[in-house]
Amino acid sequence: MVDANVLFAGILWPRWPYEVLQHGLRGDFKLVLTPFVIEQVRRTVSTRFTSELTQFEAFLSQLDFEEAPDPSDADVEQHLGLVRDPTDGPVAWAAINARVDYLVSEDKDLTSSDETTAKLRERLKVLLSGTFLRQVMGWTSADLEQVRGRTWQALEPDA
Repeated sequence: MVDANVLFAGILWPRWPYEVLQHGLRGDFKLVLTPFVIEQVRRTVSTRFTSELTQFEAFLSQLDFEEAPDPSDADVEQHLGLVRDPTDGPVAWAAINARVDYLVSEDKDLTSSDETTAKLRERLKVLLSGTFLRQVMGWTSADLEQVRGRTWQALEPDA
């Protein structure tokens, strides 16, 4: 499963999140998304990068992903101590309920290895995009470095 920041970055910039999504697009693993994550990205793209909304919708239509249900508000409320930032609760709890192998995120509130994520790490393996590519997809350090600063165009938010 990927969270909104990976889905968003992977659509707009050709770096590690993009490569995670490309592996999912190729069927190297079954990507899991939730309606909450899709709507977060759709809202952000449509308000800040409107010219990229068609690209985002086209990507979703090509992607064979599993849709995991969003957790109920009661579930999220019951597990508030699971994550440092309460706004990450719906994503974390959806990933746990979906029993995904990994949640890929660039959000430090989910990926840090300190005491603030200890409860989450007991129930879910959360990895940064680059770590996922290296540990799960078998990328080398050289592979990762080739992608680190790659660009295809300069995207500016719409005014």
